[in-house]
Amino acid sequence: MTVVFLARRFYPLIGGVEKHVMEVGKRLVAQGHRVVVMTEKPFPASPSQGRSNSSPLPDKGGLGWVFGIEIIRIPVGSGDWFKKFRIWKGMWRLRKIIKSADIIHCHDVLFWYLPFRFLYPRKRVYTTFHGYESYPIRHSAIVVRKLSEKLSWGNICIGDFIKKWYGTHPTAVSYGAVDSSKFKVQSSKLKGESALFFGRLDDQTGILTYVKAYEILKKKFPKFELLVVGDGEYKGLVSKKVKLLGFQKNPEKYFANYHFAFVSRYLSILEAFAAKRLVVAVYDNPVKEDYLRMSPYAKWIIIENQPEAIAKRVEETLANPKIEEKMINDAYKWVKKQSWEEMVNLYLRLWSGRAK
Repeated sequence: MTVVFLARRFYPLIGGVEKHVMEVGKRLVAQGHRVVVMTEKPFPASPSQGRSNSSPLPDKGGLGWVFGIEIIRIPVGSGDWFKKFRIWKGMWRLRKIIKSADIIHCHDVLFWYLPFRFLYPRKRVYTTFHGYESYPIRHSAIVVRKLSEKLSWGNICIGDFIKKWYGTHPTAVSYGAVDSSKFKVQSSKLKGESALFFGRLDDQTGILTYVKAYEILKKKFPKFELLVVGDGEYKGLVSKKVKLLGFQKNPEKYFANYHFAFVSRYLSILEAFAAKRLVVAVYDNPVKEDYLRMSPYAKWIIIENQPEAIAKRVEETLANPKIEEKMINDAYKWVKKQSWEEMVNLYLRLWSGRAK
């Protein structure tokens, strides 16, 4: 069958949604399905947006391929009020592909498909809701999600907190997936008093809270090391305080040498579990707190919102390795079942009306 994914960002940009679409898409291709991703053409493209310069993508006239996935980049320009009309104009030119598709699946952006929802009323369209926009959540954002739910044949919510904060009725709930086979723990090279952070350097990832916690820990443990892998608006500030690398193609590889995982996004948390690392997750608002505490693995991670509390919990963990070991092993057993193959099966069940 032909599956069309609609996503605001995609390869070679880096992020949780981008990876989710890629991993699901390439496995569908391996099963013999045709997968087309319609996405924005970056404007402008820069390292701070998450572009991986190490993996250039052949891109002629907005067309490209990766792992057998067809990529169509829609030139939408800047993020002004007219952007949605430029998206609709670009998609109108692609209506033959949309018309021939068996499945349309939107990743948060069902409004892209809105005109076609009425043009092709029998076309099966679904939505995956990823995360949240900002805090406080705007009423307009809730309205858009409710409309997307009503116009979809079914949906997947990435996190049970979405039901609470947006009033969404999920067809299925997931927390993402990971390829556990890619993670090999190298305990012999592990820096005991150390932590790894990777992700965007902005408010959404809590990087400044982690850096402040590191500064507290450094006074107690002079050899404590924090490696930060990423880029973003706080790059200049962070680089003055810790060891900083830019965006890396596979940042999770550094888990092999660092003790704690200073991460607080679902995908990064699952990757830390697969690497058998204890997660220290931070929140700065009630939505992010529920994002973490309503997860099925909340009891296997450290969840705090103040740098002093983080430093204290890390110090306690270093003094009680048996408690840490149990948390890590329980998390590892759980994450082994969260494969990308199972995620693909969830999508297939959703599209066939069998998802729960």
